[in-house]
Amino acid sequence: MRHVAIIGSGPAGYYTAEACQKQFGDAVRVDIIDRLPVPYGLIRTGVAPDHQSIKGVSRRYEATALSDNVRFVGNVTVGKDVSIPELLDLYDAVVMATGAPNDRPLGIPGDDLPGVIGSAAFVGWYNGHPDFADLAPVLAGPGAVVVGAGNVALDVARILAKTPTEFEGSDIVGHALNALGRHGIGTIRILARRGPHQIAMTPKELGELGHLARGFPIVEPEHLPPEAEDALLEPGLRKSVSHLRSFAEHREEPGKTLRIKFDFFAMPVAIEGDGKVERVIVERTALTPDGGARGTGETYAIPAALVVSCIGYRTPPIEGVPYDAKLGRFANDEGRIGPGLYAVGWARRGPTGTIGTNRPDGFLIAEHIAADTADGSGKAGRPGLDALLGERGTDVVTFRDWQKIEAAEIAAARAGSPREKFTSIDAMLAARR
Repeated sequence: MRHVAIIGSGPAGYYTAEACQKQFGDAVRVDIIDRLPVPYGLIRTGVAPDHQSIKGVSRRYEATALSDNVRFVGNVTVGKDVSIPELLDLYDAVVMATGAPNDRPLGIPGDDLPGVIGSAAFVGWYNGHPDFADLAPVLAGPGAVVVGAGNVALDVARILAKTPTEFEGSDIVGHALNALGRHGIGTIRILARRGPHQIAMTPKELGELGHLARGFPIVEPEHLPPEAEDALLEPGLRKSVSHLRSFAEHREEPGKTLRIKFDFFAMPVAIEGDGKVERVIVERTALTPDGGARGTGETYAIPAALVVSCIGYRTPPIEGVPYDAKLGRFANDEGRIGPGLYAVGWARRGPTGTIGTNRPDGFLIAEHIAADTADGSGKAGRPGLDALLGERGTDVVTFRDWQKIEAAEIAAARAGSPREKFTSIDAMLAARR
């Protein structure tokens, strides 16, 4: 019997558990440990609330969680309730699947002003993450600036632009729905350091901007390269650029009042204001021969009360785990950190790839565990963890407990919504009881 502890219950964690089941069959016991009382990580708190079809992958994880040899151990914080060295003593393998939940800072003057928010925090706010339920972003004033050229930037812009009616069928939390329904933002600017051919935006997400009730996207025609150059792009990016070209052809939309303007070749260099965000200073850029961006020295100001930075994420360090501060992830060699210690998903690779990318990643780690560990090591595993947490009075949440929390959220849903998420750990624990 092999005993495996996985830290983190998002896609990387559950795919690794599934891979361990396939690798070892009944001869493995997997404990998935999470600091929250609820599972699924970014599926619950990162995927946009109006993209319910993507969240459906959680049903696959549920099947894994309900199997006999996999267990969810929620409301347990590694580093506080139990340490990495203690887990290594109890388990044959400990897998870090903590993701990359921390925002990468903008790193420019004024990025600490009230009104500047990282995308992890902003997305967590409208998705009901307990860490960000009290965020209260400024949703008024002359406009909002979204920094980034990927799908997260599109998610943020789309959520800001939607009317309350357009959220029907989503699981956006009530406090965010109410605040967004009252906002007075007239213009959303999306800043991209490079040009349309260098974006990381997928066609589906870009296309959604063209079908909003009150928002309409704007692209300056002069920012688009010659159309013949689109033939050199891979098909998905070519389709994304075709959306941008259509946005450039339709400058105004009758009856639509909210502008979503793409500023390509635009790099924020400072954020200014008297005790809060009032404007963003932007430097125009040009492409370098290697495909990067350089400043031209020409600047302009964008009035704004809200800045959402969507420029990437970092894995937070955990005591006892070697960390690569430059890359913002655990130091590892193809997923191996040290004897018995592994990393998977964003904690291994950094914040790249899709949800599905984590599946082959999990199978790689399962193969490593098979190669590095022996059957029948005699480690205590699950009973040992239960005894340790019991001595410390830790209030552990099981998957059956989570199902009670989920049932309460479904029962509390507003009309047309699949659930109303609890946004505090205390409320989650109360629902479990």
